Amino acid sequence: MADVTDWLARFQTALSPAADPAGATAMAAYMRGHFAYLGVATPLRRQLTKTLVREARSSLDEVTLLNLCDALWRESQREYQYAACDLLDACSKSLTPAALPRLEALVTSKSWWDTVDDLAGDIIGGLVLRHRALVPRMDELVRHPDLWLRRTAILYQLGWKTETDQPRLFAACLANAADPDFFIRKAIGWGLRQYARVAPDEVRNFLLVHRNVLSPLSVREAGKHLG
Repeated sequence: MADVTDWLARFQTALSPAADPAGATAMAAYMRGHFAYLGVATPLRRQLTKTLVREARSSLDEVTLLNLCDALWRESQREYQYAACDLLDACSKSLTPAALPRLEALVTSKSWWDTVDDLAGDIIGGLVLRHRALVPRMDELVRHPDLWLRRTAILYQLGWKTETDQPRLFAACLANAADPDFFIRKAIGWGLRQYARVAPDEVRNFLLVHRNVLSPLSVREAGKHLG
């Protein structure tokens, strides 16, 4: 744990001096008061932690990396969770299937769209694309009681383009179509809209067939670029 403690201290040293109280107030307000902030904007945060992220990517094994992300996640200010996502993004291609339960735990902790969407689309999605044996687990998450894991199960194929598993995407959307939660309905629309970039006719037909099942929000979001 000493190594992780040292790494956490280095991230704190990089970010804490850049704290901006006025910026922190505005950022917290934008996120509806769910989280405290240092007030470090994304471009500056990434600039300040760039060297640390690069060094961690080249020197940390997977377990230590995930332990460091857990430590960053426990910090009070939201920028540390963002830094953990930056770190996972940078190391995503080296993650193994053993990382998935740890990533799911991050999805369900301090959950909001900002971290969940990064974890779902870029990190978990990339992991499942490389390791298709994880797909059955994503099928399980489609009906998970935790809405953020369900959002993840809808969105993990966002970057798959022509490799998108159409039946699974459509099934995930239909399984959650009746959910009244805004973030689920928005995820359905987003997932379908992204897939429409490579399969517009299929998405258009899906919307026509299931228009009475999908929420107006999902249909509107899905059809934004379909005309």
